[in-house]
Amino acid sequence: MQLWNALTSGSAGGTLHAWSGEDFEHTPWREVVADAHGMAARLRAHGVRPGTRVATILTNTPDTVRGLLAIWLAGGAVASLPLPTRGQSQEEYRRQFAAVAARLDPTLLLVDDWLTSLVPEELTAQVPVAGWASLRGSGTIEPSPPGPDDIAFIQYSSGSTSTPKGCALTTRAIEEQMKIILSLTGGRPANDTVVSWLPLSHDMGMFGCLLYAWSYDFHFVLSTPERFAMAPRSWFRDMSEYEATMTAGTSTAVYLAARAQGRAELPKELRLRAAVIGAERVDWDTLAMATEKFSRFGLSETAFQPAYGMAEATLAVTGKPWANAPSSLVFDGAALLDLKAVEVSADHPRATRLVSNGLALPGVEVVAGSSGQVAEIEVGSPSLAQGYYADPERTADRFVDGRLRTGDLGFVHDGELYVMGRSDDMLSVGGRKIYAAEIESAVDSFPQVRKGCAAVVDIGGSGDLPRLVLMLEPQGKPRDFRPIADQAAAVALEKSGVALSECVFLPRGTLPKTPSGKIQRFRCRAMLDGDRLEPLARVAFA
Repeated sequence: MQLWNALTSGSAGGTLHAWSGEDFEHTPWREVVADAHGMAARLRAHGVRPGTRVATILTNTPDTVRGLLAIWLAGGAVASLPLPTRGQSQEEYRRQFAAVAARLDPTLLLVDDWLTSLVPEELTAQVPVAGWASLRGSGTIEPSPPGPDDIAFIQYSSGSTSTPKGCALTTRAIEEQMKIILSLTGGRPANDTVVSWLPLSHDMGMFGCLLYAWSYDFHFVLSTPERFAMAPRSWFRDMSEYEATMTAGTSTAVYLAARAQGRAELPKELRLRAAVIGAERVDWDTLAMATEKFSRFGLSETAFQPAYGMAEATLAVTGKPWANAPSSLVFDGAALLDLKAVEVSADHPRATRLVSNGLALPGVEVVAGSSGQVAEIEVGSPSLAQGYYADPERTADRFVDGRLRTGDLGFVHDGELYVMGRSDDMLSVGGRKIYAAEIESAVDSFPQVRKGCAAVVDIGGSGDLPRLVLMLEPQGKPRDFRPIADQAAAVALEKSGVALSECVFLPRGTLPKTPSGKIQRFRCRAMLDGDRLEPLARVAFA
């Protein structure tokens, strides 16, 4: 595949269907390309040339899609900055924004008008700021997109464990990733339709959905995260209405969509072949529940595709073959904490079910624990980033001998990858190892707790006394928080053998998380240590 040729060929086949706030706008890809040429001419007037970088905050709008190609046609590299995360103050976000921009040294900053208030004043004094809409107009230039080994895209993380890092992706890496995703999903060029509400500022939304659909001339239905949050039912309704064959999302999003569906009907039978599920730990019960819920609309038991990936590999690393049903195995939870994978029966007292993240994708090498051992996952891939942009120290730490040290723990069993989660989430409390995700997953299943809104934090204590705190967002408005806290404490003790010190109940939407739903544990800790905590209730345990 030649990326720029694929994006600009202007075939009459595919169409961009983009949510405009009230309805979808329908624009053939060939018209998107023509509009991008006009925008590129204005970018040239702003000084965008080969070798320059354009800092962007990518929102899910038609102008953003056109502007993305326009930057490349003008020769620039796109630097995708993270949006503010849940629970992040404007002041904290501006500091983060300024730190990222200082490394980038951008020629131009492109944002939606409503986001300009988040741009630090000291930055606007140094770098021109423009809105996507201001670039509209006719015109043309001689395209000079980044070459195969030039940096085309700098994907900044939202920082689940640290400050954001910019993954420097070459044109060649993106091209290789498009081929990898085609294989993963069983894509059928010119015959598929992709539906997504995922933010374009996230790698799943950008590479797994937008660029994948555009590169292969698929129809692409672009909704928004805000619309999904307001109406989770809209995801499966859009897939029904537009006869989607591919989508992507998180386990939590699947749960919310299935719960919101209730007994409502869908306009048409589902034609979904591949629903790639990743970005967070995949919950087996959620997949089973959603498969049953939507089976009456034609959803196949093979549709959900648990996968594993990261921005440092552009996106996908492993995945379930699209024609197979998802699978899971049960392991001894206590043994996993000792970094040993011991398979047990489902009724074992320490049973922990892990969903398979599938096989290494074509051209990708995955090294993890084997022969029953859990270890850090290392990845080699033709779509691996060059490193972190202008960050040699963190690049040297993570990119070693052509492989990426992911920081995730996992193991390979019968050729398939099982991921426990971040090594940073393995806590040592009072000399005992605990895995935060095990407690969080169990508390997540409580009907009184919002899905995906529980976080375990070790904040130390006086002397040798550990303090393990559970932060969570309750469902609805509980009259009494003590029963929920007691139930959570009992589960934590059962799963880890460690007693909670406190349960902190937070208002809806304030638990620090990335846009993909990952807990930002370092920000949770800072929240507890600082003066910004405004809980609904705190329940301490003796």
